[in-house]
Amino acid sequence: MFLERGFAYVYKIYGTSLCVNVSSEAPGIGAAVLIRALEPLEGVSLMHARRDGVPLSDLARGPGRLTSALAITAADDGADLCAPGRLWLASLAAPPAELGESVRIGLTRAADARLRFYERGNAYVSGPRRLSP
Repeated sequence: MFLERGFAYVYKIYGTSLCVNVSSEAPGIGAAVLIRALEPLEGVSLMHARRDGVPLSDLARGPGRLTSALAITAADDGADLCAPGRLWLASLAAPPAELGESVRIGLTRAADARLRFYERGNAYVSGPRRLSP
């Protein structure tokens, strides 16, 4: 999280699940964006193989499910997501329909800060539906 912008920060949460963040500031400044979910567009058969019996809508909806579906491990911590490699940040195929924002999920510090961003109406957005109108 203290690396240059665009690097993966992978860590274990609750002792069971991995989460992946993208560092978002200059080196030495601890700031990152948690990737909470994605809409499976490619590699769906691989994701299903990794998460057997899970419906398409839940394959990568939630940070732990996402890392499982993409086979992200602790070894991916520090990966440069802007360079060719196993993990990378891709360009959008099309702009999102409409962006929404809400409070973050599962936090007590700065709980009212509207720092959670998502595509409105997208069925793959994670978290309580009341936070993603």
